[in-house]
Amino acid sequence: MKIYTKRGDDGTTSLIGGERVPKYDPRVEAYGSVDELMAFTALLGDMMRGEVKLTKYVESIDRINCALMSVASLLAVGEGGADKVAPLDEAKCAALESEIDQMQSLVQPITKFTIPGGCRVVSQCHVCRTVCRRAERAVLRAGAEFGVDRGVQTYLNRLSDWFYLLGRVLTEHFAVCERLWIP
Repeated sequence: MKIYTKRGDDGTTSLIGGERVPKYDPRVEAYGSVDELMAFTALLGDMMRGEVKLTKYVESIDRINCALMSVASLLAVGEGGADKVAPLDEAKCAALESEIDQMQSLVQPITKFTIPGGCRVVSQCHVCRTVCRRAERAVLRAGAEFGVDRGVQTYLNRLSDWFYLLGRVLTEHFAVCERLWIP
């Protein structure tokens, strides 16, 4: 089977269920943003792979990317596709919350905003965080017009917090200076 179908040459694509929509449809924008987040998240995991002390975070990233594939699938549902994709398991969000709490216990509390940077892997956490926030906004726009599983919105909101805390944990792990915004 060839990878190209030529069906999208007219600027449309199919949603799950067969509905054809323009490629600028808010649902396509939303699942495309999640797809971009998956790529950046994979890059973050690849940057950490091989560091024994970071194995649990890499394993979390692998689970997160699987959950993000489910999120993208839910966003790609069109007419006639509602019964073809399972809702996002609430346990995925609960797992993120548990990991966030655990990571937060490892770092000192702060009262100022964090300036991204310090080393490449920490910066990549912030790239993932900001792309996640953009994906969340795209999901909210799609949801306003077409409705979106509430679990998707909650998961993305929690996930951006997860990336933020991971960046803080990695700042300490790599012994780089955490820069805080002081106006």
